[in-house]
Amino acid sequence: MTARTLDEAPLAGKRVLVRVDLNVPVHGGRISDLTRIERLSPTIRELSGMGAKVIVLSHFDRPKGKRVPSMSLRPIAAALGEVLGMPVGFAEDCIGEAAATAVAALRNGDVLVLENTRFHAGEEANDPDFVSALAALGDAYVNDAFSAAHRAHASTEGLAHRLPSYAGRLMQRELEALDAALGHPKRPVMAVVGGSKVSTKLDLLGNLCGRVDRLVIGGAMANTFLAAQGIDVGKSLQETALHETARAIMARAKAANCTIVLPIDAVTSAEFRADPPTHTIPVDRIPPDEMVLDVGPESVDALSAMLKDTQTLVWNGPLGAFETRPFDAGTVALARAVAEATKAGTLLSVAGGGDTVSALRHAEVLDKFSYVSTAGGAFLEWLEGKTLPGVAALG
Repeated sequence: MTARTLDEAPLAGKRVLVRVDLNVPVHGGRISDLTRIERLSPTIRELSGMGAKVIVLSHFDRPKGKRVPSMSLRPIAAALGEVLGMPVGFAEDCIGEAAATAVAALRNGDVLVLENTRFHAGEEANDPDFVSALAALGDAYVNDAFSAAHRAHASTEGLAHRLPSYAGRLMQRELEALDAALGHPKRPVMAVVGGSKVSTKLDLLGNLCGRVDRLVIGGAMANTFLAAQGIDVGKSLQETALHETARAIMARAKAANCTIVLPIDAVTSAEFRADPPTHTIPVDRIPPDEMVLDVGPESVDALSAMLKDTQTLVWNGPLGAFETRPFDAGTVALARAVAEATKAGTLLSVAGGGDTVSALRHAEVLDKFSYVSTAGGAFLEWLEGKTLPGVAALG
């Protein structure tokens, strides 16, 4: 951690702009998952408890610089108040007279949510005038939105250069977990990378094969690597144009003493639907009219055995088409094995990414890993070894 934390923040009586991520899933006007709000609430409670005037900033959805009533933060501010168990005010704008009047009325310990920052084009453009308008509302800045830290926007990066800046508790936890996973990990380190396309995770695979001891490749991505070695994967989803790239990644891993682990058996079917007829077969015997939709039990057993001499695990992406039965079996079995090793104290497990969070929730182990990041793009860019503007600005 190079960023200052709330332990170093004399913020009693100060107007504190707190950037959080209230971009929660809303369906039919109702918030379907409060996880992000629950995770950011400790920072707001702590600031309120120390007597700060807490001014919450966030984006919601993609209004593209225009005021879109359906993308207002008003209902989400109400949900934040319910989670916090305290009154939360709301201002109709995040700059200008409406915001200034609401901020001026705050007493020590009060919490106020300002309207969607993306209602202004200056937010995503990181416009200096918009940054100045936001900065005028506060005496200090706290960034608790790691999930938006890969964007150099006004409220995620610009403000950190204008006001005394600190990492919130959620940001602090995230950075500490990520540093333990890849920054200064206990070895051996194993990474599990799944998903459908190699093309979307080239930077990720390239970075990890130089930093971990074992790189497990699952999902449809594994089909591309198998096919690149001359294995007939039948009708399976794979990227023929990336066979040479896959071979180059394997060569790079070998040079870095990183072992690439591919499935040894698979669950296949001629149809992609729930509960179709399936076969569990070695990967070199895939029928020409069938497709791989999950890893097989021998692959899961082999991976579970590897956990016994692994000290750190990073996971991004499912091993199969987990949303459709029975192709969730491989992901669920490995996730539960990781959870058991974590509980036993022999493994530090860090996971993240939208599909990964959904898969771990499905496996009922979301709270049984050492840390699960709800950040999507930011977590992936960190795994890729990229600098995150919102984090760098706090250094």
